[in-house]
Amino acid sequence: MSHTRRHFLKGTLAAASIGGVAMEQASGDTGAGVPDTSAAVSFQRTIPVRHDVDVFIAGGGPAGVAAAVAAARQGAKVFLIERHNCLGGMGTVGLVPVFMQFSDGEHFLAAGLGQEIRDQLTQAGGNAGGNPNSIRAEVLKRVYDDLMLDAGVSFTFETRLIGVETQGDAVTLAVLAAKSGLFAVRAKVFIDCTGDGDLATWAGAPFEQGDENGEVMAGTLCSLWADIDWERAASGQRGKEEKLVKAIEDGVFTKPDRHLPGIWRVGNELGGGNIGHTFGVDGTDERSVTEALIWGRKLVLEYERFYKEYLEGFEHMELAALGPALGLRETRRIMGDYVLNLNDFKERATFDDEIGRYSYPVDIHASKSGDAAYEKFLKDYKAFRYGKGENYGIPY
Repeated sequence: MSHTRRHFLKGTLAAASIGGVAMEQASGDTGAGVPDTSAAVSFQRTIPVRHDVDVFIAGGGPAGVAAAVAAARQGAKVFLIERHNCLGGMGTVGLVPVFMQFSDGEHFLAAGLGQEIRDQLTQAGGNAGGNPNSIRAEVLKRVYDDLMLDAGVSFTFETRLIGVETQGDAVTLAVLAAKSGLFAVRAKVFIDCTGDGDLATWAGAPFEQGDENGEVMAGTLCSLWADIDWERAASGQRGKEEKLVKAIEDGVFTKPDRHLPGIWRVGNELGGGNIGHTFGVDGTDERSVTEALIWGRKLVLEYERFYKEYLEGFEHMELAALGPALGLRETRRIMGDYVLNLNDFKERATFDDEIGRYSYPVDIHASKSGDAAYEKFLKDYKAFRYGKGENYGIPY
């Protein structure tokens, strides 16, 4: 679904002189598809410009860290904010247990800072089971901290972007909220690494969300499990798909979801779970995310039963943690000067202004449960994948 204008509450606006901040809450559509019937509110306040930098980055996931470190190493003055209590995004606060492939089997594609981070993670003991792409989240947090500090990047946690100010087509100020209160940041360059396109959208950039019907890929609340016997589990997961079907027939699951990525080894007896789907969640609406988190915490009990009763090596597994953040595979997609598309993937496209190349298959998790949705996923996943050494370009 395309959006060519702002479909969200009018955000905070900071005057160029920072003499005040005006907030107007408009009645009508909040942008999340939920009618807002509350009374309009006008709010004005003078806030400080706490940072005046070359580059401001909203979001401290892998993209934000890479942008910040690259800019700082080139001599730029950089300030980054992260809304959670650590850097790393889904690989840390989301408990996603593995990085996706860095290579096409012949070429190391995600090189540069990507390779640097992976190498540092390995050197710090942040992998398990001989898999250099596996993630021990607490180790990865420290790797990101050190990388940013060594580059001289200024950053704060528990800090949220709540609005932007624009002049013409340019963003001039970002308005932030933290424990110390509201404050603004002035920068020459603003980079949106929020994962949801908040900064760009609030500045008026066009975006799409979901498919032609507005339906988005399902999310997952990832998990951390203790007391897994990995020697037995290595073979115990064979036939997982057939056993999952049997468990569905036996009534183990509330919804018949046959798509189960699995549990990866992240420690001696620890496993990181990418298991279960939260369907129909709108990651740009806190009410929808709240419902999905509550459901995800209940859903994990069904998967615990499945692994304990149907698969070897998991009989004594115990839930150690759930990701503080819900794993969202899709929210807004900002429409840039060029939109990478399926034909580019099929044709192994090459561009004159490439910033990199990649090779991962088309991996569209279904927006709903059921056999038909899963069969379509399987068909596309098998059809749109590369052979060894094949890759596609990503234009600037």
